[in-house]
Amino acid sequence: MPIRSMTGFAQVKGQVNGQLSFTLSLKAVNHRFLDVHFRMPSDSDVLEMKLRRLLKEKLARGHVELILNLERGGGEIFALNQRMVAGYIQAFRAAAAQFGLAAEPDLNVILRMPGAMESGTLPADGELDTAVLAKVGEVLDQLNRMREEEGRGIERELRQRMAHLQKACEGIEQHRRAVLQTYAEKLKARMQELIGTQVEPERILQEAALLVDRSDIQEELVRLDTHVKHFVGLLNEGGEVGKKLDFLLQEMNREANTLLSKTSGLAGEALNITEMGLAIKAEIEKAREQVQNLE
Repeated sequence: MPIRSMTGFAQVKGQVNGQLSFTLSLKAVNHRFLDVHFRMPSDSDVLEMKLRRLLKEKLARGHVELILNLERGGGEIFALNQRMVAGYIQAFRAAAAQFGLAAEPDLNVILRMPGAMESGTLPADGELDTAVLAKVGEVLDQLNRMREEEGRGIERELRQRMAHLQKACEGIEQHRRAVLQTYAEKLKARMQELIGTQVEPERILQEAALLVDRSDIQEELVRLDTHVKHFVGLLNEGGEVGKKLDFLLQEMNREANTLLSKTSGLAGEALNITEMGLAIKAEIEKAREQVQNLE
């Protein structure tokens, strides 16, 4: 399955009967999980459950809004829902009598109540559900095609970001020996300082070990290279990789921070490493902005 964005829009139209048609729309944006919302006519609970199940089968992540609008023909005839209107009037008059109010119900208000007017073209039982469900596959295909197209654009950019990261890591490796030389000089100066005073040999060894431990950034470079290769491998696999890619970028950012901390306070060649390390962090941040929108 190709990599998909979580953003998209799709819309289809369908016909229920000669007088009733509908428009089915899907809007999707990024979200940590699959979050589905429905805007449908009343008394559509059964249809909503069926639609929800179908959406969960086809979509993995994203905030998705499904909108179902009914469109009635111009020749439609409406009839009064006498049972409902009579019940409303009876309840109104009972409440007025109970509280001693001289008031009569307003017919304009009653007729605006949902269900007060019955349509002569209401679909038969299950007719609307059947018509809508027949169009769900089409609207989902449209949505996923749009999401896949945007996903291809994001994938291209992410590959470029990873190429920039690898190039920066190669540049840092070229300057690494000069940084080691700088640390060696600092170590020599520090040891000379300690030798000039009465310090136990164990203290000198501790100072040396501490500086050596901070002296090399090879481990961070190796881990960055491993993460980049894993990242590109996931892009090659495709599918629902958004969360995995985001986790890898967090790990890359941690290595970049460690690399910068090890080379902080040094001059000369180390300034080039600092510059490249900051460039790496910028590339990681830009990549994360894109990955946040992948399914």
